[in-house]
Amino acid sequence: MVLALAMLLTACGSAGPSAAGGGSGSGSHTATATGALAKPAKVTLILDFVPNAVHAGIYRALAASYYRRENIDLQVVQPTSTQETLKLIDAGKAQFGLADGSDVAGLIDEGGDAQAVMALVQRPLGGLIALASEHLSSPADLAGRTVGITGVPSDLAVLDTELRHAGVNPSRVHVVTVGFNGSEALLAGRIAAFTGFIPDEGVTLQASGHPITAFALDENGGPAYPGLVAFTTRRLIATNPRLVRDFVAATKAGYEDTFRDPARSLEDLLSSNPSLPRRLTAASLAVYLPLFTGKAATRSAGSLIGAGGAVPFGTLQSPNVAAMSAWMLQSRLIHAPISPERYGTNQFLRPAR
Repeated sequence: MVLALAMLLTACGSAGPSAAGGGSGSGSHTATATGALAKPAKVTLILDFVPNAVHAGIYRALAASYYRRENIDLQVVQPTSTQETLKLIDAGKAQFGLADGSDVAGLIDEGGDAQAVMALVQRPLGGLIALASEHLSSPADLAGRTVGITGVPSDLAVLDTELRHAGVNPSRVHVVTVGFNGSEALLAGRIAAFTGFIPDEGVTLQASGHPITAFALDENGGPAYPGLVAFTTRRLIATNPRLVRDFVAATKAGYEDTFRDPARSLEDLLSSNPSLPRRLTAASLAVYLPLFTGKAATRSAGSLIGAGGAVPFGTLQSPNVAAMSAWMLQSRLIHAPISPERYGTNQFLRPAR
C-alpha cells in the first residue's frame, strides 16, 4: 500500500516543477492579474485518516468547485499511515497534507521542512474515554484501574498529563497497549478507559447505544492546541505562495459553507464516500462543528467536548501553539521549543471570494 501510494504521488507531482515546490520553469503555475492561477495546477492533498466528518468542508469545496475556481485540480488521497503522510509532504511528493497539530510539530522537531498554513480544528481531539456506567467523575478515579493506549508516544503524554492534573501519580494506573481497538477492549471490560479521539470513537460508542464519559486533554491539564492542521513545506511557500493562498482560500470557503449548511456538506461528503454510515457521520459532524472555530459548545445539548472561544476559521493562534510546544517539550515528545512563527503562518487566510 505504501509503495502504491508513493507511485501515485510521484505521478501526481510530475506535472511541473512548482507542483512539488520546485523552481519556475515552463511547468510552473503562474498567476493572473486577478489573482487566480493562470494554468490549472494538479495538486495532491493527503488526508490524516480515511475520509470522515472532519473533512466535510473539503468535500463541500470539491462539490462546489471552489478548488477549480482557483484553477486547482485537487486530488484527495487517503494515507497509509500518519508517518507516511508527513514524510511524503516533506519530500515534496504531494503539495498539502492534514495532520494532528502535534504531529506536525514532531516533524519540525526532526528537522522536517513542514509548516502549517491553517487550522481546521482549534482544539485537541484526543482524551480519555470511558463508559458512563463506570461513573468516573475525573481521571483520578482511574487509580488502580487499567487504561488502554494505542502505543503512540503521545498517548502516554495525554494519560500522564490528565492523571497528574487530577492529582494521581501515573504509576498508580496499569497501562496496556490495545492498538486501535480501544472501543472493543472497553466494551469487553478489559479496560476502564482508553486514549482516543472523542469526536470519532467517543461518538461511535455514544451513537451505538453505549453512553460515555470523556475527559478532553485541554480540559484536564493539557494545552488547547490545534487538533488538525493543513500543512505544506516552507519550500513550496517560498516558490509558489499563490498556490498555497488559493488552496487555503478554497478550503476555507468549503468550511464556511459547512457552518452555514451542515446538512449540505454532509451530503457532499457521503456522496463522495458512500461507505460512510450516515447516522454516525452526522453525529460526528455535529460534535466537530464547534471545534472548527473553537466556538463554545453546549453541554446541555449532549456535546462531548466543552467550551472555547470562537476565532476566525483557519487561524493558527500563537499562544496555543506556544503552549503545545511547551507541553510537548515537557512530555519529551520534542527536543527543543518550536516558535509559533516556525510552526505556522496565517498569511494565506485571505477572505474567501
